[in-house]
Order: sequence, then structure tokens, then C-alpha cells
Amino acid sequence: MNEPLVSIITVNFDTPEVTADMLRSLSVITYPNWEVIVVDNASPKHSSAVLKKDFPFITHVSSPENLGFAGGNNIGLHYAKGEYVFFVNNDTEVTPDLITILVDYLVAHPECGIACPKIKYFYQPDTIQYAGAIGLHPLTSRSYDIGYLMKDDGKFDDTRVTDLPNGAAMMIPMKLIKEVGEMSEMFFLYYEELDWTARFKKAGYEIHYVGTAEIYHKESISTGKNSPFKTYYLFRNRLLYIRRNYNGFKWIIAGMFFVFVSTPVHSLKHALKKEWGHVKSIWRALFWNFSQAHHKEPDSHSSGLINEVKVD
Repeated sequence: MNEPLVSIITVNFDTPEVTADMLRSLSVITYPNWEVIVVDNASPKHSSAVLKKDFPFITHVSSPENLGFAGGNNIGLHYAKGEYVFFVNNDTEVTPDLITILVDYLVAHPECGIACPKIKYFYQPDTIQYAGAIGLHPLTSRSYDIGYLMKDDGKFDDTRVTDLPNGAAMMIPMKLIKEVGEMSEMFFLYYEELDWTARFKKAGYEIHYVGTAEIYHKESISTGKNSPFKTYYLFRNRLLYIRRNYNGFKWIIAGMFFVFVSTPVHSLKHALKKEWGHVKSIWRALFWNFSQAHHKEPDSHSSGLINEVKVD
């Protein structure tokens, strides 16, 4: 039986102990043909390079700069040799049949560009985080995760076309990445996989939810569950996504809603809680969009830094 090589790519930022837990969980995988690329995203205090000693099977590379989720994964792609690529957050832990199910599904469904498993909460293992997604809403540009916070009673053990993937765990054929291109590094964090999804759909491919495969997610360990940092990139990139992917009347309506409704309403909510860091982040996000072009990749891009990447 043909078992193509799968490249597992994960990005570390200052949390090597979390990455180590994910790497340990790979020991349960039943699929026999895989490699792991760990990218350290210029961690200021705790590099994942130390993991090479305990996990000698990994390819570990260190970026000279923090390039965000997209840039870190794009660096990993440079070293990937697999026919399929599994992008997985470092704050996840896998299940035995995860890789086998996703590979078999993609082989059987060439129309599928991105396949995502069921994602459940690590600390509440009977509770679903993602079972497909509905969105993005034409007015708010926000999505809705199917099954969110519902108990996993088997209802979501199906497979189907869905609107959006979840960047915490997604498998993609390498040949399609080469066709569509890598993730845009404009986003740095959040919305980059949704922007990528729009490009896959424009190329004629579908996004599929594969509920027969599952993974556990610790969620937001590196960014914080409710931080001004997270607020900034969520707001900045929501408008950036609108600018890059909406046209005509849809662009006007979504853009106006963001500027004249979402921004002041969420600012007020945070102000009433005296969360001034969040208020500042929201307005910084708005002003960034007014001052930056929506299709210009950042000067610090993985393609220009690849020769400075250190293979540990």
C-alpha cells in the first residue's frame, strides 16, 4: 500500500515545553511515513532548539526574526519533503489514526484542497472547539465554528465540505501549495489561513471537515486567552481580509460596518471594563489599515531570510 511522506510542521514561540508535549504525542501515530519540522520563531527567552536532544528525529530550524504564524510555517515548508503537509499548532496533542485518516481522505478526494480534523479542547476532552465552520458573515466578517462548546456525542463524526478550515490543524497536498502559493505573511497572526482559503477556492478547490479524525487543542497558550496583542491582530487582520478579498458593494458594506460599528462598539465594551490596552489595540489596528497597502508583503519576509535560517 502506498503511504506517501507527510511533513508535519509546527511553530514554536517561547514555549518549548508545550512543543515537547506535542512531539511526545506523535509517538502514538499509527501512520508510518512522516517527518517533523519544528520552526523556532526567534523566541526571545526559550528557544525550541533544546528539543533536538530529546527528539533527535525532528528537523529543527531557527528563524532570525519572528515572522508570525504564516512566516514561520512558510519557513517550515522550505524544508518539507512530504507529498502532504500537516500544519499543526504546537499547543495540540494528536490521536493515533489522525494522519492516516487525513491522508486517506485527501487521496480519495482530489477536489479537497484543505482537510481539517475535529478539534477538541485538551482540558475538556469531551468538548468540541471545531467541527467545520460557517462564514464569513457578509456584514461582520466573522465566522461561526460548528459544534463549538458542544459535547462530542458522535453527531459530528461525519465528513463534509465546509466554509473555512482551522489553522490549528490542517493537511494540504504539497502540489496544491505549489500551485496556489504559500500563506501571505501580511497577517502575521490570525486570518492568514482564511485568506489562504480564499485563494484555494479561487483555484477551484474545496475545504473539507473530516470528523473521523480528531486532535486536542490547548488554545492560545503563546498569545494569551484575552490579551491586547491578540485583540490587535484580530481587528487588524479582519479589516485586512476584507480589503484583500471583498469587492464592490460587499467591500463597502463590510468595511463601513467594521469602521463605524465594530470599532466603536468594541472600544466602548473594553473601555467600560477599563481595559485600555484593548482599546488602544483596536484603534491601532484601524490606523494600520489606513496607512498600509493591502497586497504588499512585509519587508521581513521568509523568502528573503531563508539564507539566515539556522538548521540546528
